[in-house]
Amino acid sequence: MPKKVIVKEKKAKEEIVAEVLKEELAEQSESVMTIEDLPGIGPRGAEKLRAAGYDDMMSIAASSSGELAAVCEIGDATAEKIIAAARAKLDMGFKTAAEVLEKREEIGKISTGSESLNNLLGGGIETQTITEFYGAFASGKSQIGFQAAVNVQLPKEKGGLNGACLFIDTEATFRPERIREIAEARGLDPKKVLQNIYVARAFNSDHQVVLVDKAKDIIKEKNIKLVVIDSLTAHFRADYTGRGELAPRQQKLNRHIHSLQRLADVFNVAVIMTNQVMANPGLMFGDPTTAIGGHIVAHASGVRIYLRKSKGDTRIARLIDSSYLPEGEAVFHLGPKGISD
Repeated sequence: MPKKVIVKEKKAKEEIVAEVLKEELAEQSESVMTIEDLPGIGPRGAEKLRAAGYDDMMSIAASSSGELAAVCEIGDATAEKIIAAARAKLDMGFKTAAEVLEKREEIGKISTGSESLNNLLGGGIETQTITEFYGAFASGKSQIGFQAAVNVQLPKEKGGLNGACLFIDTEATFRPERIREIAEARGLDPKKVLQNIYVARAFNSDHQVVLVDKAKDIIKEKNIKLVVIDSLTAHFRADYTGRGELAPRQQKLNRHIHSLQRLADVFNVAVIMTNQVMANPGLMFGDPTTAIGGHIVAHASGVRIYLRKSKGDTRIARLIDSSYLPEGEAVFHLGPKGISD
């Protein structure tokens, strides 16, 4: 059978399934409908979903059929039907720009500690967005992660979100002593601050992916408002070497970043990922520094900041890419007390 005919038949089948689901869902009250009411789930399936972290309609609607099929031990077709039902329940179709603007008003901002850097970021590191900081060693990438992990715990009026932080350490660079130092400089209780930061050490790229998949299990339980990955590409560079492994590396990295974006969207958390760099030998003029990950990482980052070291404790941040913020630079100070102007 020609490929075009198969595609048309599949599309027609999907449209019929969607119509049937709409009719089924119309008969059920929105306030009454639960996960158990989704087609093909039942009490046992709902229990498995909740155990895996899919405890509301949004988390199911934002998942893929492969993930759901593996969790519930069901076929892909049934998983697609469940996801379609959850999406129909949530009305995930087109919305007016005014409704989107209203949704964006739920976004929170985390202060970096520097007013100059906050202004560059449009008020701070925002939730529902992946913010990437890349630069050479000693440029301040990890320090921004440490500072944000402390600041997210502050009240909203002081630049925080009254929340906790999830920190995935891939390079063995997490230092609780540094967190304590920054907390003391802010007049906070270091012990309490450290108890609100949940750290996991990733030992390879597979482990890193698993940690992000498991993150949803504790985000709600521990009131997580910030996820930090320091750094995103270290293990991917080590596990996939040579041109022959570039394609599988990028595909895996792409899926990993999309999982991070789903966390940001579903749970309204901020995601900070630091990134390593390399020198581009083909560049004859200008700065040869290039971020690892290529276009995959560049397209996935909502806000992209290039950090570089200046004289002494001074650092320069340049906004490379954002969908709504103008390009620009900010100068900030990185000292024993953390980040400041």
